Amino acid sequence: MNEHTRKLQYFFFSQDFSDGLRITVAVLLPGVLLGWLGKLEIGLDMALGALCVSIADSPGPVLHKRNGMLAVLVLLPIVAVLTGLVQPYLWLLGLEVVGLSFLFTLFLVYGARSGAVGTGALLLVILMMDRSFALPQLLRYAGLVTLGGAWYTAVSLLTRHIRPYRSAQQALGECIRAVAEFLRLKAEFYRTGTNLENDYRRLMTQQVTVSEKQDAVRELLFKTRQTMKESTGTGRRLVLTFVDLMDLYEHITVTYYDYAAIHARFEASGVLDAVARLVEQMATELESIGFAIQANYSHTARGQLTASLEQLKARIDALEDPSQPGHTLVLKKILVNLRNLSQRLQDILAYFDANSTPDSRELEFGRFVSHQSFALEELRGHLTLSSSVFRHAVRMTVACLVGFVVAKVLLPGHHSYWILMTITYMLKPAFSLTKERNIHRVLGTLAGGVLGGVVLWLVPDRMVLVGLLFVFMLISFSFTRTHYIVAVSFMTPFVLILFSFMGLDFLQVVEERILDTVLGCLIAFAASYLLFPRWESDQLQDYMTAVLRANLRYLQTLTETLTGSAVAEVDYKLARKEVYVSSANLAAAFQRMMSEPSGKQHRPTEVHEFVVLNHILSSNVASISSALLTQDKQLPQAGTSVLRPVRQAQQALHRSLRRLDITEPELPAASADATPAPPRPEAAVPPDPQLTEQLDFIQKVSSDIGKVTEEVLT
Repeated sequence: MNEHTRKLQYFFFSQDFSDGLRITVAVLLPGVLLGWLGKLEIGLDMALGALCVSIADSPGPVLHKRNGMLAVLVLLPIVAVLTGLVQPYLWLLGLEVVGLSFLFTLFLVYGARSGAVGTGALLLVILMMDRSFALPQLLRYAGLVTLGGAWYTAVSLLTRHIRPYRSAQQALGECIRAVAEFLRLKAEFYRTGTNLENDYRRLMTQQVTVSEKQDAVRELLFKTRQTMKESTGTGRRLVLTFVDLMDLYEHITVTYYDYAAIHARFEASGVLDAVARLVEQMATELESIGFAIQANYSHTARGQLTASLEQLKARIDALEDPSQPGHTLVLKKILVNLRNLSQRLQDILAYFDANSTPDSRELEFGRFVSHQSFALEELRGHLTLSSSVFRHAVRMTVACLVGFVVAKVLLPGHHSYWILMTITYMLKPAFSLTKERNIHRVLGTLAGGVLGGVVLWLVPDRMVLVGLLFVFMLISFSFTRTHYIVAVSFMTPFVLILFSFMGLDFLQVVEERILDTVLGCLIAFAASYLLFPRWESDQLQDYMTAVLRANLRYLQTLTETLTGSAVAEVDYKLARKEVYVSSANLAAAFQRMMSEPSGKQHRPTEVHEFVVLNHILSSNVASISSALLTQDKQLPQAGTSVLRPVRQAQQALHRSLRRLDITEPELPAASADATPAPPRPEAAVPPDPQLTEQLDFIQKVSSDIGKVTEEVLT
């Protein structure tokens, strides 16, 4: 199977395509059916309501999806009636647009789904700006829009009821494939002639993707009680497979070595390319597992991993040099790690054994997901310029005011509301996101305008146009979350086809849409750049602080393990999760900063070094901790020589943390003590040269992090 065919399969079985198909059918069906009955206007009103509600139907637990859609349903008739009543009065309409844009943007305080609820309601306000109704007509219109929203809600909940695990399977499959790509990138570290700096950059970028996919799965599985409490069946297997996947991901991240030294010693032998091929073979197998889960297919292991491992062992043994004992020790460590990785792949394959009974492993899954409070105090606490949400709401308000004046006073037109619609969709909390969206919007609109014009010029048959309308809507809704430029490129043609059904000249519509889109993007860009701009460099210290705190907690679990204290599995995995999430957040912020104007970037080289060093630190901590925690016997208390480098590493990280956050309290006396009391002779652990070497390396990396932190702050 070639790469393009495989990507098409991934797309057609993805959650994005499923959501795009559901939205397309639910939005298009009322218009098509009622249009055939000669009631196209009623169908369009219902389709509009369905479209508004669909905005809140983003991936997540069914309870959250339902609540989000119901919230939009409640708001639709309210804003419809309010807008219809004030529409004849320009100043009242402007006041409503400005006030609601501020209020609905503040919904972001309660999370992305709440922000989508506000966007859905604001969309209806904008689309009604140019429509005048008598009171009976207004009430009828509000009822039809609400009915369309209720129709979409019913369709969405019904599909979830019919296939309760489908979204979780798709999310888990996509997460597994993201981890497989992470593993494939790890293979590049062994490739002959590789550029290690570029390898780290690509790895950190993929880490962001993996973190996003993991969060999506956690939301779906750990916030759905039915799935977590099942003792048998698909739901329980999904949960336990994700737990196994997280352990597998940890094992991938802990396989850190001094790659430059390894290449200097073994590159000429060709054994490193053999390692790369084996790692890539494992990544391919993991990718196949992910696709099988995503597509709800059965799967049987295809790769001959055991034979490949034996061949690699033979090549390593052939490099043995009796005159240099331990010459191939690092290669043997790599081989052991690959054997463990192969075993973990076998654990994940248990998902496909329908006859197996899921084991009784239990974790406090609720502690692995965040819980949003909807108290009014949350909103009040953000009514200050120190809040990024409040600053974004102010930007949105000013931008919508300018857009309203341009649309209704300076350039009044039949579809001038497109200016405001563009602003509400293009203006994002971060400048980098606003910039990227604006570029995609303009380019996509230009391409879509050309495509739509050509289609309407060449295709006069209305039935064929209906078919193309379905295809364009499906592509647009399927790519909205992942490839926005593709979504916009196909959004414009279906909008043009819709207006052609209403008897409008498509050339005039194209001109208006392009002009209004460019104006809206310019206003959104200017607001993002000039009004309380949020530069990523201003946020970097917060992300760096979070990473250091997470790594300190991770080091603390290592210390407790070395001293013989019992470390609960859930506490260790929570510490591990915080390291992954905080590291991914920092890497994402770094990527966004690099897309901002060069004058607004701060120490990009040093920040990248900080990201890499923290990745190396957490990899080594995880390597030791996971090995110790999987021992059957409890580890006796470690001696002073073993603990000293860990204590020193903690002190170094804490000094860096206090440089970033002066409110950070001092380390507790027990943690700051670099020379703990000697243990009892019978409890002491004989020094392990390998362990001592790893701990010394952790101490060195922590010290290097301190130096880089100083450079970032200068």
